[in-house]
Order: sequence, then structure tokens, then C-alpha cells
Amino acid sequence: MGFSYLSEKSPVLECHWWGFSDNSPKYYTHPEKVVVEPWRGQHHVYGIFMIKGGYLNDKQFTLTVGGDQTFCGVLAFGGTTELEGVRAKPGYYLMKALLNTRIALWLISQGKGSELKQLTNWKVGYSKIR
Repeated sequence: MGFSYLSEKSPVLECHWWGFSDNSPKYYTHPEKVVVEPWRGQHHVYGIFMIKGGYLNDKQFTLTVGGDQTFCGVLAFGGTTELEGVRAKPGYYLMKALLNTRIALWLISQGKGSELKQLTNWKVGYSKIR
């Protein structure tokens, strides 16, 4: 019954495709690490991205499952040294991509837990600072 309630709720964060403010080339990367532990509560479904210094991220990340379902979440600055066991390379910074726990539980209930854990399904865009 709880999962039917979860599946009826809309995602908390809408995907905004505002992109970048200029015509700079855009790059995309996948996370170094993904953690899926929604049973531990809020903020336990996330990816850790490493982005080269001098580049700005797109302020949100996307998670695509089943080839056509896209969910978005917010990014939090993770520092320039180490975050959750991921060490930043020299000249890089880390971002923590937080997926709403409700969305993660809904995906797991739909049998898509393995897709949730695949690094290639998570993506963040970034562009050179001008």
C-alpha cells in the first residue's frame, strides 16, 4: 500500500533544461560512485561526481532509467579533497548528486533498482568558465 502511494507522488524536483547561459561547449560526465541505501533515510541515494576545476556544473543532474524515464536532482558541493571515499584528482572538485528517496523507493519497487545503481544512468553537464 505504501508503494502505491509513492508511485502516485510526482517527483519533488522538475527537470529544467535551461542548460548553460552561453554557447560554450558542453561536456557530460558520470559519477565515480553511486550509493543506493534508501532504507537509511533521506540523503542516502546519491552519486559522487568529479568535475575539472575551471568548469561550472549545470546545477542539477539527471538519472535515466528504462531508456525513457528521466529524473532530476540537486547537486551539493563536496569539496576538493575527499567525499564518501572518493578522492578528487588534483585540479578537480567533487559534487554530491542527491536523488529524492521517494523516487528511489518507487524505482526499486518497479524492479529498476539495478538501473538505479548503474553509473552510466547518472549524468551531469558542465561547461568551461569564461
